[in-house]
Amino acid sequence: MESLRVKDDQIRASSYQRRGLGPHRGRLNIQSGIEDGDIYDGAWCAQYKDKKQWLQVDAGKPTRFTGVILQGRNSIWSFDLVHTYKVQLSNDTISWKSCMNGSEEAVFEGNQDPETPVLAAFPESAVARYIRINPQTWYENGTICLRAEVLGCAVPDPNNIHSWQEDEGSKDKLDFRHHNYKEMRKLMKSVHEACPDITRIYSIGKSYMGLKLYVMEISDNPGKHELGEPEFRYVAGMHGNEVLGRELLLNLMEHMCREYKLGNPRIIQLVKETRVHLLPSMNPDGYEMAYKKGSELSGWALGRYSYEGIDMNHNFADLNSIMWDAMELEMDKSKLINHHFPIPAQYTSKDAFVASETRAVIRWMQSIPFVLSANLHGGELVVVYPFDMTRDWAPRELTPTPDDSFFRWLATAYASTNQVMSNPDRRPCHNEDFLRHNNIINGADWHTVPGSACMNDFSYLHTNCFEVTVELSCDKFPHASELPREWENNKESLLVYMEQVHRGIKGVVRDKDTEAGIADAVIKVDGIDHHIRSAFDGDYWRLLNPGDYEVTVSAEGYIPVTRSCGVHYEPYPTICDFRLTKTAKHRLRGILARGGKIPKDLKLRLRQLRQQKTRKVRERRQNRR
Repeated sequence: MESLRVKDDQIRASSYQRRGLGPHRGRLNIQSGIEDGDIYDGAWCAQYKDKKQWLQVDAGKPTRFTGVILQGRNSIWSFDLVHTYKVQLSNDTISWKSCMNGSEEAVFEGNQDPETPVLAAFPESAVARYIRINPQTWYENGTICLRAEVLGCAVPDPNNIHSWQEDEGSKDKLDFRHHNYKEMRKLMKSVHEACPDITRIYSIGKSYMGLKLYVMEISDNPGKHELGEPEFRYVAGMHGNEVLGRELLLNLMEHMCREYKLGNPRIIQLVKETRVHLLPSMNPDGYEMAYKKGSELSGWALGRYSYEGIDMNHNFADLNSIMWDAMELEMDKSKLINHHFPIPAQYTSKDAFVASETRAVIRWMQSIPFVLSANLHGGELVVVYPFDMTRDWAPRELTPTPDDSFFRWLATAYASTNQVMSNPDRRPCHNEDFLRHNNIINGADWHTVPGSACMNDFSYLHTNCFEVTVELSCDKFPHASELPREWENNKESLLVYMEQVHRGIKGVVRDKDTEAGIADAVIKVDGIDHHIRSAFDGDYWRLLNPGDYEVTVSAEGYIPVTRSCGVHYEPYPTICDFRLTKTAKHRLRGILARGGKIPKDLKLRLRQLRQQKTRKVRERRQNRR
């Protein structure tokens, strides 16, 4: 039910209070809206308070039922739950048979709080098509409300041989199961052993409990940044209980290795032209907590936070406020910076409330010139683009970046190729209908946490890297049987999004005299108030939509250069190289440092500069008189 494989019309009830508390809302872990009384409430709630109320699920075919998991109502306004209940089964909805415990009708224990999932395993499994949950007692000051998951498996039809062939969900022969830390490490090792020439495993640090944050690199020259080749990253498992991203990245490693060996031209091109980094588990401590409870019993929040109780999604330095405060206070707008904002000293101190995992990821961001990234989450179906934080601490407000049009393109590239997101007939997961936004949304226009920054905003303001968040599924911890289908839902999206790293312009900024690459050169695109910088060997990548752009490159000690660069609709970048000439002073310093002779052209240029300076001094003196 939580994964939405059971459709709304398969769930019925004896009664319900209103549409927002209808039987379709009785799904495990469904989340309510913040407004009491809307159409997105957090449970099925019966209209009457008696023992004749029931919630019924139609499995669609004969099914061997083995148990039920129950939760109370998700609400910030009400406290409603079921303490005990009975279960009945039927094949025709006319004749019902009670679930028995020996010779007596079984009464199952329900909930003592609204959020903790409670499992009731049947004394004996039973085959039927329909199942009813029949509450017997409930919170005395509340009403009959519940969210449920039904456990069972379809019974093959002996008269239909095709029904014995289980729908595997994917033709790709990948390791579709949930992997704990040791199993994840083992799988990554097996991929590296299968493709040693294009893979490398490295660690960017450790979790609070000492588990390594492993990254799989996929490239034709692993371990080396190649001039002009963009760096891409996927990050999953920031919230340890949102596990689908973790498994998708493990599947992606396997898939790219296998297809590369099979000669798939698309994968070969991606590997040769891109350096890919996959971090499947940013919060391994949280994952282990959720994994031990299991798919259905981990609830909505167990494992979300780090072992220290930190929500890493809101644990990055707030550079947004620094930027917006400067924009309000600075009178001379030419002095404002719009990129590579430094991290405040108080954030980097040892006493700062910053997770060790967050610190490790920041060091990783600073050490590699990433161009594009996505952060994989779960619990919804939508792609979220920055800014994620509102400017005036409003609860939600459209807050676009200067690169809003390209971020919208990035989000659409993933959402439009995702099989579930792009389905116009799908139902909303919880309390937001993202279909009306084409399954993409500005993060600040969805929800925000004042005073704390998400990784998307931090990445955009502190580095060159553009990043979005992908909410992959309604179910944060889908059952292992759902993983092949989820891989098919996301496989094309994962590949298409990676390929977007090759859109826009790229090039190398060099010294005109020595041809050496110039690091930290500032690349400015006319009309977009966000600059980027060249990497340590002078190469740069500027993500842009198709169009004609005036691009100016400047660097300390060099004369700025401006040129036109056109971006076409083809999915590969326009090469736009720059060669900068040193300023006269910069050339003089270099010559003197080497003990060389000053050439005639430089002597002439220095004389001209001195004369210009003398004229300006004289003009200022005359103006004072």
